[in-house]
Amino acid sequence: MKSHVCLSLTVLLLAGTAGCSGDVDMSLDGGEYFPYQEASENYAEYEENPFVYVSGQPVSTFSVDADGGSYSNVRRILNQGSMPPKHAVRIEEFLNYFTFDYSSPTGGDDIAIEGEISTCPWNAGHHVLRLGIKGRDLDEPAVRNSNYVFLIDVSGSMYEDLPILKEGFCRLVDGLTENDYVSIVVYAGADAVILDSTPVSEENRQMIKNRIMSLESGGSTAGADGIVTAYELAMKNFIEGGNNRVVLGSDGDFNVGMSSVEELKALISEKRESGVYLTTLGVGYGNYNDAMMEQLANNGNGTYEYIDSPEEIERVFVENFQRFFSVADDVKIQITFDPTLVGQYRLIGYENRMLENDDFEDDTEDAAEIGAGQTVTAMYELVLNQTEPAAGKYAVFDVRYKHPGESVSKEMSLDISGAPVAWEDASENMRFALSVTAFGLLLRQSEYSGDASYRLVYDLGKDAMSFDPYGHKSGFFTLVDKAESLSR
Repeated sequence: MKSHVCLSLTVLLLAGTAGCSGDVDMSLDGGEYFPYQEASENYAEYEENPFVYVSGQPVSTFSVDADGGSYSNVRRILNQGSMPPKHAVRIEEFLNYFTFDYSSPTGGDDIAIEGEISTCPWNAGHHVLRLGIKGRDLDEPAVRNSNYVFLIDVSGSMYEDLPILKEGFCRLVDGLTENDYVSIVVYAGADAVILDSTPVSEENRQMIKNRIMSLESGGSTAGADGIVTAYELAMKNFIEGGNNRVVLGSDGDFNVGMSSVEELKALISEKRESGVYLTTLGVGYGNYNDAMMEQLANNGNGTYEYIDSPEEIERVFVENFQRFFSVADDVKIQITFDPTLVGQYRLIGYENRMLENDDFEDDTEDAAEIGAGQTVTAMYELVLNQTEPAAGKYAVFDVRYKHPGESVSKEMSLDISGAPVAWEDASENMRFALSVTAFGLLLRQSEYSGDASYRLVYDLGKDAMSFDPYGHKSGFFTLVDKAESLSR
């Protein structure tokens, strides 16, 4: 099966810059997408988090997840006229696809935290706790001095999608400055360095783009060898205090040498100790390996995104440009519930991000990063002990994170206090998060979806869009329409 391949990169694609064609055709032939073929795509299977009794386990600990790839990949499947397989749906990535209107950090903090409790709209008698985190913004001078290694899969399966990669990398190069450096590694049956670290000066810019545009596909996929070489280059040219990133472009279908998810996770976990970040970005259909791309990012101090349209390129690499600069590493969340007020809880999503409680204070335990200006959202469904809950301290929200380059974590804490409110009276952040969560529960075919419906998704979020700077919330409801029509 030919793949519309998984493009994995951590780059800033600046739309409309000189030297690029402008529009990227994400279909196969400029027309319709080919039909979605589930049997050929690979998704990791995670069982949903169950309800937990607070009396026996009052503490819940997990790593943040700043990925958004599941949402845009599912959007691609829906736009191809099929409902997604349930394991393609990771609700935390649906939530974290969107930017919420959270308050920015103050003083010397790198992140800010918030939380609120409302009634649960899909399960009468239950409540929902929303947790929010926002990374600090960066000033323009601070987002320079980058050391990028473009690691590009040029194996035979890439022939339809390599033009997309080349277009994207050219846009990136046009957006960089003379303080940024680029190396290029390619791999098929073997790996090769086609450009050593080069400053993106005006005299070098066209040469770098010419190297990119000259790439051709063919051969098998020895991805592990390319990863090793890319990290070696990144370390050789490491910029202290800068943004050092390997940019991986592949369909995840590694078939020569080290090729299993577990083997490659171990390799990436070893390499992340170098201080070099890895982010993966996918495109395509057919033999798309979502499990590989998501897990490589999880284990490489990076994020995973999926590109299904030129608009998504704009979102990832222009609108969210700051996110490629980490402001908080190894971000862990620990919630301690009051057993006198909360009877049970269930963390919605984050199934592959769960940590042992002892991991929270262990600074050697890896967790995910948060980029500049990025928001992260998590939702718990709660069973409270009171029929008519009153004001009280329902939980303590603790966060640990490291400032990039540091080895000792900082801790922040927030009491989740006050009286829960009806969802209709909750903040816009809460109502839109509830809407996205309900949609994810439906697509996930969740046993915990209760009374969730497409009508409910609309009712929850339709009046919660005053903060929508790029129009993605409006696009969300277009996707809800598509899913509802396919589900009939």
